Amino acid sequence: MIGWLSGRVVHQHLTGAIVLDVNGVGYELSVSSSTSYRVGEEVSLFVYTVVRADAIQLYGFSSYADREFFELLLITPGVGPSTALAALRTMSIAELAGAIESGDVKRVATIPGIGAKTASRIVLELKGKLVVSDAGVEANQVSVSGEIDEALRGLGYSSQEIRQALDGVSLPDDEAEALRAALSRLRRS
Repeated sequence: MIGWLSGRVVHQHLTGAIVLDVNGVGYELSVSSSTSYRVGEEVSLFVYTVVRADAIQLYGFSSYADREFFELLLITPGVGPSTALAALRTMSIAELAGAIESGDVKRVATIPGIGAKTASRIVLELKGKLVVSDAGVEANQVSVSGEIDEALRGLGYSSQEIRQALDGVSLPDDEAEALRAALSRLRRS
């Protein structure tokens, strides 16, 4: 997985994607920033990599906080990388987090490609997971790793059920043991 790239912009597509020359290798990245990059400009981007059967797609972010927020948006059913990227291009993470935490579905629905139903899902899935402060936006520290959360969601549990059952619970470091403990708590709740 590619996590960070630094290089020179050699091309900017009309779609906003850029081609970044990193030591003679050109990487095409869909970028979150709504600002233009200039050809020849040196940039460093945090990268989120999506591997599909037919393609490897790279998404570039000027800050790690933007990348983390992008990942948080992806846990919402119906929100893919293109939609999450559109959200970050439309408003800052502080604005989006504020809308989510306040339950402002109408504001979230102003993002291109997101209708009222998807906006409602985003608010439902992410409300309570974000901490908005003067220092920025952070994910609420949930005691469940991404892999455990993904496995539990794959078994049919919603993010809200997982959050409620495991709030404040410390799980073992071993993933298998952590998954067993999490399932046990979820069955009891």
